[in-house]
Amino acid sequence: MKKPPDEAQGIEIDNLKEPPGKNVLTIALVGNPNTGKSTLFNTLTGQRQHIANYPGITVERHSGVADIGGNTWNIIDLPGTYSLHSRKLDEQVTARVLFGTIDHERPGTNRNDDGRPKTNLNDSGRPGTHGTQLSVSPPDLILNIVDAANLERNLFLTTQLLDTGLPLLIVLTMDDIAREKGIAPDPQRLQQQLGVPVISVTATDRRAGDIVRQAVGQGQFDRPKPLSWQPDVTLKTAVDHMIDHWIRPHTSLPPSAHITEALRLISDENPGSPFHDRPISPALQKVLEQTVDEARSIIRQAGGNPVAIEVLNRYDFIGVCTSGSNDRPAPDTLSLTDRIDTVVTHRLSGPFIFAAVLMLIFQSIFTWAEPFMDLIDLLFIKSAMWLSSNLPPGILTEVLVDGVMAGLGGVVIFLPQIIFLFFFIHLLEGSGYMARAAFVMDRFMARLGMHGRSVVPLVSGFACAIPGIMATRSIESPRDRFITIMVLPFMTCSARLPVYALLIAAFVPPTVVLGFLNLQGVVFFGLYAFGILMAMLAAMVINRMLPKEKHRPFVMELPDYRMPDWRTVFLNTFDRGRVFVVEAGRIIIAISIVLWFLASYPKADDVADTASIAVEPGVTFAMNGSPESGYQPGANSSGDETFVSGDQVADSDYKIPGSGETPGARQLRNSYAGQIGRFIEPVIEPLGFDWKIGIGLITSFAAREVIVGTLNTIYSIQADNGSDEPLRQKLIGDTHPETGQPVYTIATALSLMV
Repeated sequence: MKKPPDEAQGIEIDNLKEPPGKNVLTIALVGNPNTGKSTLFNTLTGQRQHIANYPGITVERHSGVADIGGNTWNIIDLPGTYSLHSRKLDEQVTARVLFGTIDHERPGTNRNDDGRPKTNLNDSGRPGTHGTQLSVSPPDLILNIVDAANLERNLFLTTQLLDTGLPLLIVLTMDDIAREKGIAPDPQRLQQQLGVPVISVTATDRRAGDIVRQAVGQGQFDRPKPLSWQPDVTLKTAVDHMIDHWIRPHTSLPPSAHITEALRLISDENPGSPFHDRPISPALQKVLEQTVDEARSIIRQAGGNPVAIEVLNRYDFIGVCTSGSNDRPAPDTLSLTDRIDTVVTHRLSGPFIFAAVLMLIFQSIFTWAEPFMDLIDLLFIKSAMWLSSNLPPGILTEVLVDGVMAGLGGVVIFLPQIIFLFFFIHLLEGSGYMARAAFVMDRFMARLGMHGRSVVPLVSGFACAIPGIMATRSIESPRDRFITIMVLPFMTCSARLPVYALLIAAFVPPTVVLGFLNLQGVVFFGLYAFGILMAMLAAMVINRMLPKEKHRPFVMELPDYRMPDWRTVFLNTFDRGRVFVVEAGRIIIAISIVLWFLASYPKADDVADTASIAVEPGVTFAMNGSPESGYQPGANSSGDETFVSGDQVADSDYKIPGSGETPGARQLRNSYAGQIGRFIEPVIEPLGFDWKIGIGLITSFAAREVIVGTLNTIYSIQADNGSDEPLRQKLIGDTHPETGQPVYTIATALSLMV
């Protein structure tokens, strides 16, 4: 299967360059949800992949690169779907990519450092990608991932893919689970019945990728014959009528979409087309409605049901294909999944199990991540001390030590906790429990005006609000989707995790409660629970404000419990951790440099002048000579008053008499940052915040986690002597210069976290 020479493209994805002369072809991975599609995608592409959005919509586009049979394949992992007729936003994307009615990325040659395409305006003036072809052509090959344990349901989508006429390779997965259920699909028989190649793999098996590569590299994929699933003659006639009188003359859909669109229009109660980029005119709408009525009349006159005839015909054909493949257990036999679900999905025990799972996650995050956090903290402290000792004094050294290292180290130290959070979320998804959580919470969510499907986006919000909002695309009702999006910001995302971890570690003692729970973990869980409570209250208020809508029954597939694919879990966790470091790191470095300048300038004369420091009128302490006006600064080890040369004293080893401040603290207080902080201090002082916290609040508008880096930079500059003391110890020891009272208390810490 070759591409014309003018369509072959060079490629550079994530710094990968392909030699000239290779064809660049596109594979689309298509299948039902929970079929092992993403696992196979990760197996084929490894880390040569990236995540972006489809143009104009909030649906993630997962694509990667694989070398197969001498060609470079651009592999697209499309959202899972049960049908090409779906109304859900993410499932519509699958159909639109297959039909070439939405831009999908073909590899180009110019990318940013993080692998994302550079944006520019293409020839039509629309946002495009520099060096990257945004193609609206169908893929060169469809890999249809079919769950062998649920063969009949999965083959419904397969028969729709046959109607596209695009080259197709069927990959049977979950064959181990199928055998446990007494199902033994025969790939050879399916291949004869469907007329396309069929292979069988276990998606979690390391050899699965090699088997698929071999099949793709050696296979000759002829285009399948549309309508090979043997529909009724009347249905064929109705389809031809729709194509001849509406689709060909009035749409620009490619031939691969004609049959699917005709069948959708005939069976859909609302004949509006999701494949049109613009609303059609009233005149064309009348033509469409008339054509649909005529096609439906053809079916009705033969005694058929226009809505059901396609489904019935497809399943009749599927029954023939799978005859002899299923040897199901007796009805009274309960599988392991069924036995577990009797407890996990019970309306009484289910919610408590869900809460216990979350509690266990937060306990583990706080306990297991601590050694790694201490290691990272030590690494940054030693690096800063080495830079300070080996670089010549000057602005560059100060920027690196007090700006970049302090700001970046203050946030990167919490990377282990963020990695553990993402790890547990992907673990729950991979094991099949996340779908149960949505099912268990549906009754409660309905009382708040939301849907059970809202649970998955809300739990995703623990990682980041943006992926959570994007996950709402699976919610069919616009009303439920809107409520979910509005309350998602109340969920505690990973950006707040560094703030929580810092303040809890500093001000909540690590005592054991109830005999086995860490108090720090309990407070940590309580903050997340408080965010959930606020989200629920907001949902109740919004629900009362919006027009009422009939609650839709919650229908969701509960996949079998299974051991997660660890490769997929670790790859996804690594990718999310990398995104945190790269995206947050850029912001933190920029803000840290700006903050260092604001906190270091203007230089105060009384701090910069090492010849003498003004204490009060008529009293000075001579750094290089004897005291003036009888001032006695201290005693030596023998008890005699003595004076120490200025080159033997660090600024932070003494305080300016009468002020209670070190020179570094006084410099910080009089700097631009200090002036800004003291300007807003009267507003935040009733909350127990001082001006340094105020600066952190301002910088956190860029990103929530930046407040930790900001405080680390501020206290690093204030320390003035490259102190290796951890930030939490600096917070504990910070006091008000005037009163001597601690700046941070438990109440202050809790109010700052909330």
